[in-house]
Amino acid sequence: MQIEILDGIVIGAAGGASAGFLVKLMGWISRIYRECRDKSKVLNWLDKNTDETDGPRFRSSRAIASWNDLTEDRAKYICSIHSKIYLSTGKQADMWSPFQSARKK
Repeated sequence: MQIEILDGIVIGAAGGASAGFLVKLMGWISRIYRECRDKSKVLNWLDKNTDETDGPRFRSSRAIASWNDLTEDRAKYICSIHSKIYLSTGKQADMWSPFQSARKK
């Protein structure tokens, strides 16, 4: 009787732990997928809507968010973690570009 109860506790604990691990793993995979998708979407949009020589070189977080169906905070976060998107160091804050400034090259 006691062995059956102990077996049930061990099996329940192992099942609960594995289920908890799988839930955490799926959440992590989902977060990584959404970040990669949003990073790609924002970089592609910036490549099409900025120009290093003739047109606007930087775009605001608000414009990025609006055109890519993201919140403004999400657009700022995605731009800040992307290795190919750069923050403006000029007079206007909160502007992003796929082009590095001439000083950084």
